Amino acid sequence: MRKLIFAVIALTALSTAQAQDVKQIPLYPDGVPNSKPTPATYVENDANGWARVVSIPTLIPFPADKSIATGTAIIICPGGGYGGLSMDNEGYSIAKAFSQAGVSAFVLKYRLPSDQIMVDKTIGPLQDAQAAIQMVRTRAAELGINPAKVGIIGFSAGGHLASTAITHFNKAVIDNKSNVSLRPDFGILMYPVITFGDKTHQGSKDALIGKNPSQELVDLYSNEKQVTADTPPTLIVMAEDDRTVPIENALMFYSAMVKAKVKGEMHIYQAGGHGFGIHNKQSKEEWFNWAKSWLAANGF
Repeated sequence: MRKLIFAVIALTALSTAQAQDVKQIPLYPDGVPNSKPTPATYVENDANGWARVVSIPTLIPFPADKSIATGTAIIICPGGGYGGLSMDNEGYSIAKAFSQAGVSAFVLKYRLPSDQIMVDKTIGPLQDAQAAIQMVRTRAAELGINPAKVGIIGFSAGGHLASTAITHFNKAVIDNKSNVSLRPDFGILMYPVITFGDKTHQGSKDALIGKNPSQELVDLYSNEKQVTADTPPTLIVMAEDDRTVPIENALMFYSAMVKAKVKGEMHIYQAGGHGFGIHNKQSKEEWFNWAKSWLAANGF
């Protein structure tokens, strides 16, 4: 038993070290917008596959091999209730799968909303998502990417961020003097938080907009209310027995897509719960296969 414990500790340490060795590209080399001086107690220390504190947002690239690259890129938003980032389960493992499928992937290590480090915490995560889209498009030639094939995927609260990116792109919350399109070309929402209404995930809502938000702010970030005909094609995947984020979140967003005539698909697992990452162990069906087929059907 002692040997087994030491082996597990060694593997965990190796995984953490490998993650730290991955190249990270600062999103804001000239300074992070909407920021306050970082307190000395606010220390970034990723451990056990999670990032709990982020003051310097980065993109972590997993480029597709040139022999199989499709020119498509995807930005990955890990979940964690806007209180942490599940970097292994909903970041690196997802990125590796996409890159092996010919899609260059970029894990977005975004700032978690905090009054300690942000002037306005409600826009902080969206700033980082828009900056990631802007950076990938601006550096598309260098990265071997088609700037018209840049999408976003998000898990849980990261799904809320991704759904915000695909519905709020007309309002830039970053400096965009070059007028780079901030609209993702497609979205994939995995067991996403969507609404800040009655069926919300309360922890995500409180973290982003506070415990006593105005109704205007609640409506603004209830993204089922922000879908328009300009919303990009979107794939939604969720499990019916999700006890963390109510299934209605997926249903409401898909219903809004249908009304707006937005192309898309929704797949609901019978079982799988929440936070299953790349593999739903309660099903023989692989959502990643659905995603690959859906991307191909839409020319990505």
